[in-house]
Formats: sequence, C-alpha cells, structure tokens
Amino acid sequence: MHDYAASSPAAASWRIALPHSAAAVPVARALVRNAFADIECCAAETDTAELLTAELVANAVEHTDGRGPIELVVELLPTGCQVEVHDAEPAPPTQLTQPAPVEPPDPWQEHGRGLLLIRALSSSCGHRPTETGKAVWFRLPAVPQQRRPA
Repeated sequence: MHDYAASSPAAASWRIALPHSAAAVPVARALVRNAFADIECCAAETDTAELLTAELVANAVEHTDGRGPIELVVELLPTGCQVEVHDAEPAPPTQLTQPAPVEPPDPWQEHGRGLLLIRALSSSCGHRPTETGKAVWFRLPAVPQQRRPA
C-alpha cells in the first residue's frame, strides 16, 4: 500500500505485511530505502532508518510466535519519519522504554543490542497496544537540506 497525504506533497506513508521469517528483514530495509528515494526529500537519515527498521522487524520475528504477519508502517513527513512494526504479541518490549541495563550486552553475542540501538539513535521510541497485539515504533527528525549528501 502506498498512500500520499493530500495535505502535503512531501508527506507519504507505506504499509506492508511481511512474512514471519528472517526474509522479512531485507524486505523491510528495501521498503525504507525505496520510500526515502521515492519521495526525494529524504525526511531523515536513510541508513539509520534502515538499521532501526531491521532491528524492529528482527525482534518481531524472533520474539513472537508467528500467529500472524508482521506489518511495517513507514510515514515520511516534512518533520521527519516514523516507523512502526506491528505484531500479534501483546507483551511490550521492556528494554525499549526502561532505563539502560546495568551490564552492557556481551560483545561476543549476536543478540542484545537492537533495542539499545533504537533508543540511542532515534529521537523517540516506544510501543502501544493495538487491536491485534502491539506496535513498536521509532521516530527520526528531518535532516536539514544542507546536511544531506549530494
């Protein structure tokens, strides 16, 4: 689904159902990359948005039981972007909104840093209940025109 907001030519949103598998991660990254390229005004830093989206989708795949698809919602606005990942698990990701853990993640482990990255690199993040489970989200601010790569 690809909807352009009628009120502003620089606002757009995308919503897509992803498979409940590791294949969802590269699909989600590609959607974010293409969304930013499609609107041509790069509402926020594309690489950061791709990374944080991949972390949210990977968490949804890993920590839910697969009762339904994972849904990705990307909204680009003149003020920045918001990315949401919806899944069927109602339990919130506690590490996203709690204070940083006392012990840092083990550098030799592959897991344990995704939610910390989201907290550190986004301007805000959180979760909310939905009718079918929960949505986990992050926001990135708009990048000023003079700071964008040529």
